Amino acid sequence: MFSEANRGDLQRYLDNQDDTINGPLRLKWCLQAAEAITYIHTKNVIHSDLRPENFLLHSSINNDDPDILLCDFGGSYCKIGDKIIDGEHLPDPGFFDPNCDWSSTKDTDIFALGSVFYVIMTGHWPYKSPGPFLSVQESDEYDEKVEDLFMKREYPSVEHLVGGDVMSDCWDGKIRDAEVIVARYGALIHMKEQKREECV
Repeated sequence: MFSEANRGDLQRYLDNQDDTINGPLRLKWCLQAAEAITYIHTKNVIHSDLRPENFLLHSSINNDDPDILLCDFGGSYCKIGDKIIDGEHLPDPGFFDPNCDWSSTKDTDIFALGSVFYVIMTGHWPYKSPGPFLSVQESDEYDEKVEDLFMKREYPSVEHLVGGDVMSDCWDGKIRDAEVIVARYGALIHMKEQKREECV
Protein backbone atom coordinates (compact mmCIF):
# COMPACT_ATOMS: atom_id res chain seq x y z
CA MET A 1 0.00 0.00 0.00
CA PHE A 2 1.74 3.14 -1.22
CA SER A 3 -0.16 5.31 1.26
CA GLU A 4 1.65 3.57 4.10
CA ALA A 5 5.14 3.69 2.61
CA ASN A 6 6.08 7.11 3.94
CA ARG A 7 9.80 6.73 3.11
CA GLY A 8 9.34 5.76 -0.55
CA ASP A 9 11.02 2.83 -2.26
CA LEU A 10 14.31 1.28 -1.18
CA GLN A 11 16.22 2.24 -4.32
CA ARG A 12 15.33 5.92 -4.09
CA TYR A 13 16.14 5.95 -0.38
CA LEU A 14 19.55 4.40 -1.03
CA ASP A 15 20.24 6.85 -3.87
CA ASN A 16 19.49 9.82 -1.60
CA GLN A 17 20.43 8.64 1.90
CA ASP A 18 23.12 5.97 1.50
CA ASP A 19 25.74 7.86 3.52
CA THR A 20 23.40 8.12 6.52
CA ILE A 21 22.38 4.43 6.76
CA ASN A 22 24.17 2.48 9.47
CA GLY A 23 25.21 -1.17 9.39
CA PRO A 24 22.59 -2.51 11.83
CA LEU A 25 19.77 -0.96 9.78
CA ARG A 26 21.12 -2.49 6.58
CA LEU A 27 21.22 -5.90 8.26
CA LYS A 28 17.66 -5.42 9.53
CA TRP A 29 16.50 -4.72 5.98
CA CYS A 30 18.27 -7.84 4.68
CA LEU A 31 16.51 -9.93 7.32
CA GLN A 32 13.12 -8.34 6.62
CA ALA A 33 13.51 -8.88 2.87
CA ALA A 34 14.32 -12.54 3.47
CA GLU A 35 11.37 -12.89 5.86
CA ALA A 36 9.01 -11.45 3.25
CA ILE A 37 10.17 -13.93 0.62
CA THR A 38 10.02 -16.82 3.09
CA TYR A 39 6.41 -15.89 3.85
CA ILE A 40 5.20 -15.65 0.26
CA HIS A 41 6.97 -18.91 -0.62
CA THR A 42 4.98 -20.68 2.12
CA LYS A 43 1.87 -19.43 0.28
CA ASN A 44 3.10 -20.85 -3.06
CA VAL A 45 3.81 -17.38 -4.41
CA ILE A 46 7.00 -16.51 -6.30
CA HIS A 47 7.52 -12.76 -6.63
CA SER A 48 9.70 -13.08 -9.73
CA ASP A 49 10.60 -9.39 -9.96
CA LEU A 50 12.76 -8.68 -6.92
CA ARG A 51 14.75 -5.45 -7.12
CA PRO A 52 15.16 -2.49 -4.76
CA GLU A 53 12.28 -0.54 -6.31
CA ASN A 54 9.90 -3.31 -5.27
CA PHE A 55 10.67 -2.90 -1.60
CA LEU A 56 9.03 0.05 0.14
CA LEU A 57 10.13 1.71 3.37
CA HIS A 58 7.79 2.80 6.12
CA SER A 59 8.27 4.32 9.58
CA SER A 60 5.41 4.39 12.05
CA ILE A 61 7.09 7.43 13.64
CA ASN A 62 9.11 9.75 11.41
CA ASN A 63 12.25 9.43 13.51
CA ASP A 64 12.14 5.62 13.67
CA ASP A 65 14.29 3.51 11.37
CA PRO A 66 12.07 2.42 8.50
CA ASP A 67 10.98 -1.15 7.92
CA ILE A 68 10.85 -2.90 4.55
CA LEU A 69 7.58 -3.83 2.84
CA LEU A 70 7.46 -6.02 -0.28
CA CYS A 71 5.30 -4.70 -3.13
CA ASP A 72 4.35 -5.12 -6.81
CA PHE A 73 3.09 -8.65 -7.33
CA GLY A 74 1.96 -7.95 -10.91
CA GLY A 75 4.55 -10.29 -12.41
CA SER A 76 4.28 -12.98 -9.76
CA TYR A 77 3.70 -16.69 -10.17
CA CYS A 78 1.18 -18.37 -7.87
CA LYS A 79 -0.18 -21.90 -7.61
CA ILE A 80 -3.42 -22.46 -5.70
CA GLY A 81 -4.51 -26.09 -5.90
CA ASP A 82 -4.67 -26.91 -9.61
CA LYS A 83 -4.91 -23.26 -10.61
CA ILE A 84 -1.81 -21.38 -11.76
CA ILE A 85 -1.60 -17.60 -12.07
CA ASP A 86 1.53 -16.57 -13.96
CA GLY A 87 2.41 -12.89 -14.36
CA GLU A 88 5.04 -14.02 -16.90
CA HIS A 89 7.73 -11.75 -15.57
CA LEU A 90 11.36 -12.31 -14.59
CA PRO A 91 13.81 -10.10 -12.68
CA ASP A 92 15.90 -7.42 -14.38
CA PRO A 93 19.51 -8.10 -15.40
CA GLY A 94 21.67 -8.01 -12.29
CA PHE A 95 18.91 -9.78 -10.34
CA PHE A 96 18.36 -12.81 -12.60
CA ASP A 97 20.58 -15.81 -13.30
CA PRO A 98 20.84 -15.98 -17.11
CA ASN A 99 22.06 -19.58 -16.83
CA CYS A 100 18.65 -20.71 -15.54
CA ASP A 101 15.51 -21.59 -17.44
CA TRP A 102 13.27 -18.64 -18.26
CA SER A 103 10.66 -19.60 -15.70
CA SER A 104 9.69 -18.47 -12.20
CA THR A 105 10.86 -20.73 -9.38
CA LYS A 106 11.79 -20.21 -5.75
CA ASP A 107 15.40 -20.22 -6.95
CA THR A 108 14.55 -17.16 -9.09
CA ASP A 109 13.66 -15.20 -5.95
CA ILE A 110 16.60 -16.50 -3.94
CA PHE A 111 19.13 -15.55 -6.62
CA ALA A 112 17.55 -12.09 -6.85
CA LEU A 113 17.73 -11.74 -3.07
CA GLY A 114 21.51 -12.11 -3.30
CA SER A 115 21.58 -9.00 -5.48
CA VAL A 116 19.07 -7.16 -3.31
CA PHE A 117 21.28 -7.81 -0.27
CA TYR A 118 24.26 -6.54 -2.24
CA VAL A 119 22.41 -3.32 -3.08
CA ILE A 120 21.31 -2.85 0.54
CA MET A 121 24.88 -3.19 1.78
CA THR A 122 26.63 -1.17 -0.96
CA GLY A 123 23.97 1.30 -2.11
CA HIS A 124 24.29 0.30 -5.79
CA TRP A 125 23.46 -2.55 -8.19
CA PRO A 126 26.06 -5.23 -8.99
CA TYR A 127 28.70 -3.83 -11.36
CA LYS A 128 27.07 -0.39 -11.39
CA SER A 129 28.15 2.94 -9.96
CA PRO A 130 25.83 4.57 -7.39
CA GLY A 131 22.87 6.63 -8.52
CA PRO A 132 20.14 6.21 -11.12
CA PHE A 133 20.73 5.51 -14.81
CA LEU A 134 21.18 8.78 -16.69
CA SER A 135 19.90 7.51 -20.05
CA VAL A 136 18.26 4.57 -21.78
CA GLN A 137 21.59 3.86 -23.46
CA GLU A 138 23.36 3.64 -20.10
CA SER A 139 20.69 1.24 -18.84
CA ASP A 140 20.94 -0.93 -21.96
CA GLU A 141 24.74 -1.04 -21.73
CA TYR A 142 24.51 -2.05 -18.08
CA ASP A 143 22.04 -4.84 -18.89
CA GLU A 144 24.35 -6.25 -21.55
CA LYS A 145 27.43 -6.01 -19.32
CA VAL A 146 25.91 -7.61 -16.22
CA GLU A 147 24.16 -10.34 -18.23
CA ASP A 148 27.51 -11.29 -19.78
CA LEU A 149 29.29 -11.35 -16.41
CA PHE A 150 26.52 -13.30 -14.68
CA MET A 151 26.41 -15.76 -17.59
CA LYS A 152 30.07 -16.47 -16.80
CA ARG A 153 29.11 -16.73 -13.10
CA GLU A 154 31.32 -13.75 -12.33
CA TYR A 155 29.77 -11.88 -9.43
CA PRO A 156 30.98 -8.79 -7.56
CA SER A 157 33.44 -9.28 -4.73
CA VAL A 158 31.58 -9.55 -1.43
CA GLU A 159 34.37 -10.64 0.91
CA HIS A 160 34.45 -7.17 2.49
CA LEU A 161 30.69 -7.03 3.05
CA VAL A 162 28.83 -8.13 6.17
CA GLY A 163 26.71 -11.08 5.05
CA GLY A 164 28.75 -11.43 1.88
CA ASP A 165 28.79 -15.21 2.22
CA VAL A 166 24.98 -15.23 2.14
CA MET A 167 25.00 -13.20 -1.08
CA SER A 168 27.50 -15.57 -2.67
CA ASP A 169 25.50 -18.62 -1.64
CA CYS A 170 22.32 -17.09 -3.15
CA TRP A 171 24.12 -16.44 -6.45
CA ASP A 172 25.85 -19.82 -6.49
CA GLY A 173 22.63 -21.77 -5.88
CA LYS A 174 23.82 -23.11 -2.52
CA ILE A 175 20.66 -21.90 -0.79
CA ARG A 176 17.39 -23.46 -1.93
CA ASP A 177 15.08 -22.27 0.85
CA ALA A 178 14.60 -18.67 1.98
CA GLU A 179 14.19 -19.86 5.57
CA VAL A 180 17.91 -20.63 5.55
CA ILE A 181 18.62 -16.99 4.70
CA VAL A 182 16.40 -15.80 7.56
CA ALA A 183 18.26 -18.05 9.99
CA ARG A 184 21.67 -16.88 8.79
CA TYR A 185 20.85 -13.18 8.93
CA GLY A 186 19.16 -13.66 12.30
CA ALA A 187 22.31 -15.31 13.65
CA LEU A 188 24.49 -12.57 12.16
CA ILE A 189 22.40 -9.82 13.77
CA HIS A 190 22.46 -11.64 17.12
CA MET A 191 26.24 -11.97 16.94
CA LYS A 192 26.66 -8.26 16.12
CA GLU A 193 24.38 -7.29 19.02
CA GLN A 194 26.37 -9.44 21.44
CA LYS A 195 29.60 -7.81 20.33
CA ARG A 196 28.13 -4.34 20.85
CA GLU A 197 27.00 -5.30 24.36
CA GLU A 198 30.47 -6.57 25.17
CA CYS A 199 31.96 -3.25 24.11
CA VAL A 200 29.69 -1.21 26.37
